[in-house]
Amino acid sequence: MTASEILKQYWGHEQFRPLQEDIIHAVLEKKDTLALLPTGGGKSICFQVPALMNEGICLVISPLIALMKDQVETLKKKGINALSVHSGMSFTEVKQTLQNASFGNYKFLYVSPERLETKLFLEYLPALKPSLIAVDEAHCISQWGYDFRPSYMRIANLREELPGVPVIALTASATPGVQEDICKNLLFKKDSAVFRQSFIRPNLSYSVFQPASKEKKLTDILRNVPGSAIVYCRSRKQTMKLSELLRLQKISADFYHAGLPAEQRTAKQDAWINSKVRVIVCTNAFGMGIDKPDVRAVVHYEAPDCPENYYQEAGRAGRDGKRAYAVLLLSKNETEDLFSKIDIRYPEPDKIKEVYTALMNFLQVAAGTGEGLSFPFDIALFSQHFKLNITEAVYAIGALAQEGLISYTEMMLKQSTAEFCVNKNDLAEFETQHPGLEPLIKGLLRSYEGIFDFPCTIYEGLLAKFICSNTSEVIEGLKKLHAYHIIKYKPASEKPEILLLRNRMYNDDFKIDNKASALRKAEAVKRTDAIVNYISDHANCRNRMIAVYFGDKNVKDCGICDNCINNKGAELPAAEFRKVSEEIMKFLASESLTATQLMQKLRPTRQRSVLQVIRFLLSEELISTAENNVLTLKENGKLP
Repeated sequence: MTASEILKQYWGHEQFRPLQEDIIHAVLEKKDTLALLPTGGGKSICFQVPALMNEGICLVISPLIALMKDQVETLKKKGINALSVHSGMSFTEVKQTLQNASFGNYKFLYVSPERLETKLFLEYLPALKPSLIAVDEAHCISQWGYDFRPSYMRIANLREELPGVPVIALTASATPGVQEDICKNLLFKKDSAVFRQSFIRPNLSYSVFQPASKEKKLTDILRNVPGSAIVYCRSRKQTMKLSELLRLQKISADFYHAGLPAEQRTAKQDAWINSKVRVIVCTNAFGMGIDKPDVRAVVHYEAPDCPENYYQEAGRAGRDGKRAYAVLLLSKNETEDLFSKIDIRYPEPDKIKEVYTALMNFLQVAAGTGEGLSFPFDIALFSQHFKLNITEAVYAIGALAQEGLISYTEMMLKQSTAEFCVNKNDLAEFETQHPGLEPLIKGLLRSYEGIFDFPCTIYEGLLAKFICSNTSEVIEGLKKLHAYHIIKYKPASEKPEILLLRNRMYNDDFKIDNKASALRKAEAVKRTDAIVNYISDHANCRNRMIAVYFGDKNVKDCGICDNCINNKGAELPAAEFRKVSEEIMKFLASESLTATQLMQKLRPTRQRSVLQVIRFLLSEELISTAENNVLTLKENGKLP
């Protein structure tokens, strides 16, 4: 099939979005390709379509287990065979998956970067015969970027094993320097192709407010902008507090953060995606891989750390091309706090060494050993045990990860597994005695080859679909089979995990790259400068400020952000000034109102225009204001 026919059959679209078709043709010509597309720009299609047109399997490298899982399940629903291998899987599960990928009819294998250099993976690599390597979230390969992951640096070694296989690198947010790093560190060939879509979002109106009350401003925004919305907060506690506040204001809302159980998170996410809940109040754990086109507003309740995060999160609004709003709410001194947090995020070498020693002792790893071992990890227990500040411990562990000494996954997904623990004769007898469980047993046997020999990763939702049941009934049935000792069933769980990438160093040999660490801190200061400049600049177009930061310099003002609107003609034309003045006087003749109430009544007149007229009427003493900010028409107050 042609690219367009594949797009129509599997995605139901009649035509590609801008640049998608050009990127696909470059990949089909076996060119190394960098695709820089904004959030919601359809990056996945750029490698999935050419992979379906080629013989062989596409190797997709992704750092996010939840995103890998979502994409694999999405492909399966389209009838496309896909698998994933990540650090939460047992040796047996990984081996079985790699065997299936090598010898089965699979088109995609999603792999976490940590798996690329394991002996088992390299052993199966020749049999996999990849036709394409797709590197998702490619900005992670630049140590000067905002989300550097040392494991990404090892992708280049894969190219030595697969010299003729092209690479497509994809990202939504990379500055010009990071773009250069991606091409250099992935060993792009001279005939490589780079595609950049404009960072301007013409339908997205950016604005920044420093209100007297953030809570009131948030409810005002959500009342004035109908439709689905996301509210981003820094803390888990804040998500719960704000969602409760919104519900008290009769606004349908729920909260979401990484500390919730997987089932609960999935249920909350699905309710919001299906518009059963209007507003999701969340930490930045929410949103990655979610494609809900009709989000009308994204509100940041606190200032974000850097332009990259803000652009990605705000960009989840208005993917359908209709008008949407990205609003940032600011408190006094909030920008100063951003700079003070840099010292915490980039700890001194002595603190990193102290945490490293404590960590190795906590995990009971002897010097000169440990490489390749993984451990479940409780950061709170660890910090308490060694009397460490938990925030400092988190960032010191992050620094150890950036040095390539460990890999720390805050939430490691361990999929559900099942294995039969009776022989086939006993199973047949059990089925006769428990006919209600027979469809589930048959479903397990038909869906998972080898389930009698070793624990198989199972997906309760897919199993439910296969036997025409629902997920909760399948889980209940699996628990019954486990209680009867027919199967060993381990439900999915999520736990933090530490993976040692190198043997424990002796104390005297402990070294980190202080120069690189200092440079990373300096880059963080630059990113903080950039977001603070964005917040405090009330003259320039916000859409253009973001685009220029990412190297997209030849852009025009958007005309719809708060700065563009406020700076459109400082002075009102005389006729419009007179008209607004008369309307204000008319409203105040019948009742006293606040400025906010007047602005609501005079919509769609610009707020700036209304305030300009109010100031004139106050200066001319035609209206007056009381202590509670209520405006009143003065006796005999008439326009000249």
